[in-house]
Amino acid sequence: MSHVKASLHGLGVWDEVQANTNDATVELHGQKQPVSDVSWNPPVKGTVYGVLLNYQGKYDELKEQFNEAPYKQPPKAPILYIKPANTLSGCNQPIPLPEGEKELEAGAALAVVVGKTATHIKAEDAYKYIEGYTIANDVSIPHESYYRPAIKQKARDGFCPIGPWIVSQDDVTDPGELETRVYINGELKQVNNTKNLIRSIPVLLEDVTEFMTLRKGDVLLAGVPEQSPHVKDGDEIRIEIDGIGALVNKVVSEEKLAEGGHAS
Repeated sequence: MSHVKASLHGLGVWDEVQANTNDATVELHGQKQPVSDVSWNPPVKGTVYGVLLNYQGKYDELKEQFNEAPYKQPPKAPILYIKPANTLSGCNQPIPLPEGEKELEAGAALAVVVGKTATHIKAEDAYKYIEGYTIANDVSIPHESYYRPAIKQKARDGFCPIGPWIVSQDDVTDPGELETRVYINGELKQVNNTKNLIRSIPVLLEDVTEFMTLRKGDVLLAGVPEQSPHVKDGDEIRIEIDGIGALVNKVVSEEKLAEGGHAS
């Protein structure tokens, strides 16, 4: 068991709790419970930045398009986007399926939580600026264009579950060697590893802070692997990252949520 930073749903308080990141359980009131039995607030409050095309496999899928209009060349800098505050939700909270949509794309991402103001930092110093790590599900409506901001597809309410907790930077041996697994209704659908990132976390922080400042509490999603699973109403998504834990959410149609439905 180790201390992690978390916030329980409905309480609105931040605290350190005892958690086992290997089996994704937490000790509450003297009892061991799986994360899926507890309602959580998102453990972050800063701005969440996503990074496109930072997994080699995803880049390879699309590299033929890079020579086409409008850019006619591969991207040279990190491609960033924002998951605004309305997208944030906690572990075990429902992911709304918008009316008229049949499926969503689940985007497993290691989330890097910034520990102090970072501007023009060097890769070799990057870990000094990291508070810790958590898990994000960068949900989106399936789309193909990477040449304009996909706000309508990626910035919907509840489209960034994150958590359940923050694991300290000191408790993660190597964030560049973490296996990620995505289960849909208990069936393994995706496996990848942060060793396949094009820009490692230190390099990503150097490249991003070269042109913008990250502040304490901000979050940088390291990237989403290729072949992200598609999900539909009623599906349960479980994202596991070694050494970090598990993030569990269920897709629920907006109609059911409006009628008082929930994720259980």
